[in-house]
Amino acid sequence: MNAIEIEVTDNEFLRQFETTIEGKTATIEYAAQERKIFLTKLIMNEEQLEKGYQEEFIIAIFDIIKERNIRVVPTSPVIAKFMRKNKRKYKNLLPVGINI
Repeated sequence: MNAIEIEVTDNEFLRQFETTIEGKTATIEYAAQERKIFLTKLIMNEEQLEKGYQEEFIIAIFDIIKERNIRVVPTSPVIAKFMRKNKRKYKNLLPVGINI
C-alpha cells in the first residue's frame, strides 16, 4: 500500500471527521463528552477499505485527538481492532480504567 497524505476535517455540526481519498468521502462519526471522544462508526467505500486506507485515516484522527489532549473510546469494532493491534502506540489515548 502506498502512503497517502490524509487531510481530515472535523465537521462538528454532523459530529464526524471527514476526508476525501481518491475522490470519495470517508467519515468517522463521533460523540464528544467532557474530555472524551467516542469514535462510533467508520464509513468508507469498499475500494478504500481494500486498499487499507482505514488505518491511515484512523492514525490521522488519533493525531488530532492527541493534539487536543483528550481521551478516545473506540466503540466502532474497526477502530477498536486497530487500537488492539497498535496497543503500545495508542494505549495512552484511552481513558483511565478502559481496556481494549
